[in-house]
Amino acid sequence: MAKDDYFVIVYKILSYLYVKLKSGEDVNPNMITHDNQLLQINRKYWDYIMRNLIEDRYITCETEKVWGKELIYDLKTAEITPEGIAYVCNNSLIEKAKEFLKDIKEITPFI
Repeated sequence: MAKDDYFVIVYKILSYLYVKLKSGEDVNPNMITHDNQLLQINRKYWDYIMRNLIEDRYITCETEKVWGKELIYDLKTAEITPEGIAYVCNNSLIEKAKEFLKDIKEITPFI
């Protein structure tokens, strides 16, 4: 597993949103953008991940289409859903991602 594997990125996004939900704090949009220090992935890959997290109902996030095709995400409105919580807590691939991050000592700084 690598730092930019799908399940590693998904774990980072979902766990961040879950921690913010539990603490009652607002989401910092900069923590879940593609080019931040935490994720460091290209925009197309990030769009793919975000689109699937929303379609799979693991997160909610307001979106807006620009020029009829490009989606703009309002990350201030991003929120983990109960399905997302279950996924991050019970999925074996997500658990492997979490262990991978612990092994390389790069577990998300907000946990």
